[in-house]
Amino acid sequence: MAKKPTAAAFLKNMGVETVAPQAEPAATPAQPSSSLKAKPTKGRAGLKHIGGYFDRETVEQVAILRARLDLDNSQLIKKAVEELFQREMAARKFGDR
Repeated sequence: MAKKPTAAAFLKNMGVETVAPQAEPAATPAQPSSSLKAKPTKGRAGLKHIGGYFDRETVEQVAILRARLDLDNSQLIKKAVEELFQREMAARKFGDR
């Protein structure tokens, strides 16, 4: 059974020397800013990607909504789909569609 190729082996074959980076002494320890929100790390397992190609005007509208509502693209799309779905279901219940 053949060995799996590694990045180090690839670089060696390409003639590039691998040198471990030297640690630079830090003047002051970096402390996270309290004003930044710590977002929980959630994996993408079990999720589906939905995307699209939009004209400049729509992209600007999305950017404005993201900023005003403090949402990321996924949250904004989810909110828009939920609102549209509720509106369509209400229209069907009242026989408008």
